[in-house]
Amino acid sequence: MIEESRQKFDIRNNLRTELFPHFMCPGCGHGIALRALLWAVHELEISKDQLAIVSGIGCSGRTGAYIDATTIHTTHGRPLAYATGLKLARPDLEVIVITGDGDCLAIGGNHLIHACRRNLNLTCLMLNNETYGMTGGQVSPTTRNERFTTTTPLGNYEPVFDACALASGAGASMVGREITMHVTALKDLIKEGISHQGFTFLEILSDCTEIYGRKNELGESAEMVLSQKAEYRSDSYGNQVEEPFQPRNIGTGVLTKNDRTEYMEACRLHNQSKQSGTANS
Repeated sequence: MIEESRQKFDIRNNLRTELFPHFMCPGCGHGIALRALLWAVHELEISKDQLAIVSGIGCSGRTGAYIDATTIHTTHGRPLAYATGLKLARPDLEVIVITGDGDCLAIGGNHLIHACRRNLNLTCLMLNNETYGMTGGQVSPTTRNERFTTTTPLGNYEPVFDACALASGAGASMVGREITMHVTALKDLIKEGISHQGFTFLEILSDCTEIYGRKNELGESAEMVLSQKAEYRSDSYGNQVEEPFQPRNIGTGVLTKNDRTEYMEACRLHNQSKQSGTANS
């Protein structure tokens, strides 16, 4: 049945094709992430009327405009705040946030930690390309050490933000990471995240070929995608591993998952307890 579902998947059925050609640069990993998301939505049989995509500012934020569903393009760093309001008002909707490393971790960092803390039933996809691609290629919270950007012409000297560790520490009940090279694994991770009852944070390692790649002489898009397999083929201590590549060696897949009570359920249980206490008194 799953194989049949895969065969029937046509991404054009989930896109606003009248908006094409799209804005994404050749080889941009965001297009791969978009395909994986819509593939997951297709296999979960989520109707267009039940799907709400909330996005922020940046290359990642603009991808939401191409999805044929309810889409909201919000202000910089605020998609999780808007998504929270939407989910509280319309709990029947499947609300998915598409954000970037700058949008989510810099100006939007406070919204992220409190979304994790609340554990409202949302899915957040953070497309991490290590740069502010749309506005000129400035350094972001996830730009690796010694990488060149327009604002770090001598190389980045700031430490990298581990987004998944932050989300786990802030209380997100599901946290995961995947690379765009593993499209099927990425699709399956997104499916699991959407199905999870609680706040899901998924970091998607996505290549920026035109801005970040050129600045750091990382090669063409194919070379950058293949380098994901080589660069992340290490253990948690940064040592290269000798066995055939396994996603677990780079901290991909589901990193954190628990049955912590979802926000609206916690609210309902709390109110019932208070009402019962008032009645008994």
